[in-house]
Amino acid sequence: MSTSKQFDVVVIGAGPGGYIAAIRAAQLGFSVACIDEWVNAKGGPAPGGTCTNVGCIPSKALLQSSEHFEHAGHGFKDHGIDVAGLTLNLPQMLKRKDVVVKQNNEGILFLFKKNKVTFFHGRGAFAGTAVGGYSISVTGANADTLAAKHVIVATGSNARELPGAPFDEKLILSNSGALAIDAVPAKLGVIGAGVIGLEMGSVWRRLGADVTILEGLPTFLGAVDEQIAKEAHKLFTKQGLKVSLGCKIGQITPGANNVTVEYADAAGAAQTAVFDKLIISIGRVPNTIGLNAESVGLKLDERGFVAVDDDCKTSLPNVWAVGDVVRGPMLAHKAEEEGVAVAERIAGQHGHVNFNTVPWVIYTSPEIAWVGQTEQQLKAANVAYKAGTFPFMANGRARALGDTSGMVKVLADATTDEILGVHIVGPMASELISEAVVAMEFRASSEDIARICHAHPSLSESTKEAMLAVDKRSLNF
Repeated sequence: MSTSKQFDVVVIGAGPGGYIAAIRAAQLGFSVACIDEWVNAKGGPAPGGTCTNVGCIPSKALLQSSEHFEHAGHGFKDHGIDVAGLTLNLPQMLKRKDVVVKQNNEGILFLFKKNKVTFFHGRGAFAGTAVGGYSISVTGANADTLAAKHVIVATGSNARELPGAPFDEKLILSNSGALAIDAVPAKLGVIGAGVIGLEMGSVWRRLGADVTILEGLPTFLGAVDEQIAKEAHKLFTKQGLKVSLGCKIGQITPGANNVTVEYADAAGAAQTAVFDKLIISIGRVPNTIGLNAESVGLKLDERGFVAVDDDCKTSLPNVWAVGDVVRGPMLAHKAEEEGVAVAERIAGQHGHVNFNTVPWVIYTSPEIAWVGQTEQQLKAANVAYKAGTFPFMANGRARALGDTSGMVKVLADATTDEILGVHIVGPMASELISEAVVAMEFRASSEDIARICHAHPSLSESTKEAMLAVDKRSLNF
C-alpha cells in the first residue's frame, strides 16, 4: 500500500546533476526527496548515476591502474627501477575499480543523510498533477507516492546503440561492458573516436590488447582545437592505438567468440575486421523512457531531450530539468552546475551557468583539456586573435616526471588581449585547465596570467609561458 509524502522539491535521478541539486535545495531550507533506481551487485542502492557507476569514476580508476601497469612495464627502467616478472592481475584491478565506485555510492548516501535529503530507491515517474504540484510515483521494492511542489528531472542519458548491433555486453559493449571485460582481448575494436572510445581504447591497449578505433568523421577530435588534435593523434598513434578516420560502418555480425565488422574505409574500399570484443561509443541519448512525461504534458524536443529554456525551466510550471537529459554538453560538471543553479532559482536566487567556461577533459595519456573557443571557431567567426604555445618538453617539472609530450596553447583577443580559449595536451591537463577557467571567468587578459608568479618547478609554468608567448616573449622556449 502506498503512502503520500509531501516535499517542497522532488529530484528524479541521483547522478551528478540530481544529487547535487537535492543537496543544494536542502541547504536552502527546502524539504527534499531524491529518487534513484541504480542498484549495486547486492541489489542495494547505488546513487551517482552513469558517472559514478559506469562512467567517469570507474573509467578513471581503470585508466590509473592501466597507466601504473604501463609505467611498470616500460617507464620505470628510465628511473632506475627494474621490475622483474611483471604480471597483470585483472580480477584485482577490476575489484579495486568496484571498491572505488562503492566508496562514491556510499559517500552520496552519507551526504543525503547529512543534509536531510530523503532518499527513495526505485524508479521515479510522473503520476499526474496534485494539489499545489505534482504526484510522483516510486516503483521498486518499496513502492511509494510522493507529492512535490517542484520537480527536478535529472534522469541522465544512455549509450546510443548502432542500428543492427544491440548491446549484449558480452561481445558488443557499451561503456558499461567496456569497464567489466574479464580477460584482456587479443583484438579489440572500438567504433567512435570520442572521449569514451579513446579512454577505453587506451585502458585495454595498455593492458595488452591490439586496439583499432573506427571513426566515421574525416577528422580526429573535430571539437578539439585542430593543432592540439593533430598533436594528440600523433602521440596516440606512436603509442600503438590504430585510429582509422572516415569509416562507414556496414554489417556487424557477432559469432560465438568474436565480432565481424564490415566497413568502407576513407577511400571507399570495402574492409572486414574480426575482433574478440567490440566497444560502440557513438554518443549518448537522453533517458526519458519510463518518466511518464505524457501524463502531465511535459514537452520533449524532437531528439527526446526534455525541452528547457536558458534557466532549465521546462514547459510546465515548477518542473525543471538538468544534465544529460537537456541541451548542452553531456558532462558531469555541467550537470552539477545546473543542479545548483536550479535549486537557487527555486529559492528566488539568481543561479548562473556559463557554458563558455565549461571545461572539457579527455583522460587519456597524455590528457587533453580545453576551455573556450578553438582557433577554427575564432577564424569562422572572423575574430581577430593572437596565439601563444609552449611545449612541455621545455618545462623542468615535465622533464623530471619523464612526461614531456604535448603543449599548452592560448588564444587571446588581438585588440583587448582577453583570453578566449586555452587548449592543453600533456601531463595533468585536467588539473591545469582550472587556472584557465578561473582566468576566463574573471575576463583576464593573457598578460594578467603572464605576470602572475607560478611555482618553480611546476607544470603550471607552461600555462604562464604560453600566456607570455601570446606577446612573443616566452622565456624558456
